[in-house]
Amino acid sequence: MRIVRIVLAVVALLLSTAVAAEAAERHYRHYVALGDSYTSGPLIPLPRLDPLGCFRSTSNYPSMLAAGLSVERFTDVSCGGADTGDMTQQQNVLLGVNPPQFSALRPDTDLVTLGIGGNDSGLFGTLINTCPGLRASDPAGNPCQRHFTVDGVDTIKALLPKTQASIGKVLAGIHARAPQAEVLAIGYPRIAPATGYCDDLPFAQGDYAWLSSVEEALNAAIRNAVNTDGRSVFVDTYGPSAGHDACQAPGVAWINGKDLKVLAAAPYHPVWAGMAGVTQVIRQQLGS
Repeated sequence: MRIVRIVLAVVALLLSTAVAAEAAERHYRHYVALGDSYTSGPLIPLPRLDPLGCFRSTSNYPSMLAAGLSVERFTDVSCGGADTGDMTQQQNVLLGVNPPQFSALRPDTDLVTLGIGGNDSGLFGTLINTCPGLRASDPAGNPCQRHFTVDGVDTIKALLPKTQASIGKVLAGIHARAPQAEVLAIGYPRIAPATGYCDDLPFAQGDYAWLSSVEEALNAAIRNAVNTDGRSVFVDTYGPSAGHDACQAPGVAWINGKDLKVLAAAPYHPVWAGMAGVTQVIRQQLGS
């Protein structure tokens, strides 16, 4: 019996070693990155010019991932301001046009990352444009949450079932155009701290928890779309980004605060460290 156990242990070890070797040797022929500004990386050096208005960085997580995986061919069509509709229609941007993002997909595409959903129904833009202006009315309270709660209904979170359905259609569209591709839907990293307050995020203190709950609900909508799809994988960046929110020190924070920082990051967007962090999370998912 002891000999049998030893033999089984050796076989298990050999199998696990083979699986690990296969993961380490995985090679991608064509990687396509789809997404919005949390993918494109506005103002993170250095920008690409195709077109300039997409604010697509050569140091965003798709670029870092492509370099780390040594992919044969890499196509990044992510674009600031994109929503799910821009997968199938062209997006007019400053000084140019971004073609439908699906146009980058090919039958031989074997890796796709998708970071989308935050701009659907104007979600992020509505919060950023509204909540800071309400802070003065109740700095310690939750004026923004109250503003968007109508007859007991959270009107912001009520938008998310539509977003989930749209992401589901996007995933189906990717599979139809790139049937051999490994598809990863990338969630959004944490913006606000779990506790505390900072001037870089000028929202009322009581709204921090609500804003985080909205972001968690958005990530849940993406995850649910992936689960329904059944052929893609959700990559959680919210959990791994704990302690790297916009209130943290430079070099620790993955997200910029309210101030535009030339050659660093757009307001409320990832910084270089954030892109590096997300890249690491994705590589762990891929088993590299």
